[in-house]
Amino acid sequence: MKTKGKVVIALGGNALQSKESEPSAEAQLELVKKTCGHIAEIISAGYDIALVHGNGPQVGRIVLAGEAAKDVVPPMPFDVCGAMSQGYIGYHLQQALGDTLRNHRQDMPVATVITQMVVDKDDPAFLKPTKPIGPFYNEEEALQIEKEKGYIMK
Repeated sequence: MKTKGKVVIALGGNALQSKESEPSAEAQLELVKKTCGHIAEIISAGYDIALVHGNGPQVGRIVLAGEAAKDVVPPMPFDVCGAMSQGYIGYHLQQALGDTLRNHRQDMPVATVITQMVVDKDDPAFLKPTKPIGPFYNEEEALQIEKEKGYIMK
């Protein structure tokens, strides 16, 4: 079947959660299901899609969970936390989009790919980080975290 073209859909990590719901995997899955309904409409209109996503809030929660449990299990390195967040976000998207397409009687494969980024540890951009991760903090909380953990909070 000839398609109308290719569409890349980018979902930011914040788009995968709602301000009205708790920041849980279950709440994220419910929002992802709604989002996949819209994505299925684009596919039904005859387009091939590539779906990409961010992970800032999700990877931040994984890091926080590791810090909270550090007396029981060693925290995972940040790159592993990133892969963990990609895995569970991809799983949610693949599961929800596959279910939605089947409900629309469209039989097509949905696949998830974990990615890696090659970075230069000496890149000057590391001196001024711009990608926030984790939850939002008020100024007082942010200053306390900077003091206690040496993090850069913006």
